[in-house]
Amino acid sequence: MNWQEFTALLVLATAMSFSPGPNTTLSTALAANGGLPRAMRFIFAVPVGWTLLLALCAAGVGALILAAPGLRIAVQALGIGYLLFLAWKLSGSGTLASANGVPLKVGFWQGVGLQFLNIKAWLLALTIVAQWIAGQADALQRFAIVAPVMLVYAFGSNFAYALAGALLRNWLAQGRRLLWFNRLMALVLVLTAYWMAKV
Repeated sequence: MNWQEFTALLVLATAMSFSPGPNTTLSTALAANGGLPRAMRFIFAVPVGWTLLLALCAAGVGALILAAPGLRIAVQALGIGYLLFLAWKLSGSGTLASANGVPLKVGFWQGVGLQFLNIKAWLLALTIVAQWIAGQADALQRFAIVAPVMLVYAFGSNFAYALAGALLRNWLAQGRRLLWFNRLMALVLVLTAYWMAKV
C-alpha cells in the first residue's frame, strides 16, 4: 500500500469514525448517564465488533449479505429495531445512574453485536474492502494494515464522544437537563434508524 492510498484511508477513517452515528451517540449517552468507567465496556466493544465485521467482509461474507435481499432486510430491520428500543429506553431517563444501576446499559457483547446490525457499518466495511483489500496481490498484508487503523479510529472516536459525555455529567445533573439531553440522544438514534431504513 503506497502513501497516497494510506492517506486516503486515514481521511475516510476520520470522516466516518468521528461523524455522529449509533456508536458515538451511545458512547456519549452511556458516559453522561453512568460515567466514563461504565461506558468503557461499550467503547472497547465497538472496535472489536467492527474488526470482526471487516474480517467477514474481507472474506466475502458482507457482499453475500448485501446481495441477498432477505438477509439485507433482516440486518436492517434488526438494527433499526434495536436502535429504536435503545432510543425509547433513553428518552425516559432523567436521573443519573447510581453505582447500583444504569437506566441505559449496553454491555460488551451487545456492543459487539450492534456492529453487525448496523447497515452503515456493513457498507463502510465493504467500501474499505473494495478500495484497499479485494483483488490485491498483497490482500492479507493490506488487511493487516487496514484493520488496526480502523480499530484505533473506532476506539478513539467512541472514547472522545464518551469523554465529552462524562465531562457534561455534573452539568447535566442539574434540573431537567439530563432528561432533555437523553431525549436529544434518543432523537439522534431515531434519525440514525430512519437513515438506515432509507439506505
